[in-house]
Amino acid sequence: MHFLPDRLQQYLTDHSENEPEYLTELSRETHLKVLQPRMITGHYQGRVLSILSKIIRPERILEIGTYTGYSALCLAEGLPPKGELHTIDINEELEDIQRRYFEKSGYGKQIIQHVGNAIEIIPQLDMQFDLVFIDAEKKEYSRYLEVVLPKMRAGSILLSDNVLWSGKVIEALDPADKATEALLDYNKMLKEDQRIETVVLPIRDGLTLSRVRGPL
Repeated sequence: MHFLPDRLQQYLTDHSENEPEYLTELSRETHLKVLQPRMITGHYQGRVLSILSKIIRPERILEIGTYTGYSALCLAEGLPPKGELHTIDINEELEDIQRRYFEKSGYGKQIIQHVGNAIEIIPQLDMQFDLVFIDAEKKEYSRYLEVVLPKMRAGSILLSDNVLWSGKVIEALDPADKATEALLDYNKMLKEDQRIETVVLPIRDGLTLSRVRGPL
């Protein structure tokens, strides 16, 4: 969802950096062949992820929720030559399209794919991450936070997607809407957790930027 009028959103896109051609191709193929193509990160938010990664210059990136690989490729643009990005998705059927575009981009050797439950996989990764991007099952966001924070150091950056959830976070809560309830809890957790400092950005469907304060 975009919270700005379509014409203004298009202006933002038109006056931001162009996306690489392989991302245009990936977006097109996703919309033609994959279910729920609106889940793809897209041009404007992708350029936001790209420039943040280039500013941070992370040695290691963790992404929770790969989908077809668009956001991973945007984040990979900020990796140094020996840096690596670990991306986790529950859907093994998307592995082939992800890998095809990872290789096409030139970042293939730096991107490591993991298939399975992120909550089980992350504790097994014996490394720390400078940048983490959460964009997977909304009802698990709070659990993702608890397993990723021990893998981050002072100054590491956490990005959380879809935190405004089409504006549902400010509407009366439907007791049956567990995803919105989970995001409300998660947003409150980010605000109150003294280990991090947080700002919510009204980019696309809401993007939270959190910074780890100090030793965990």
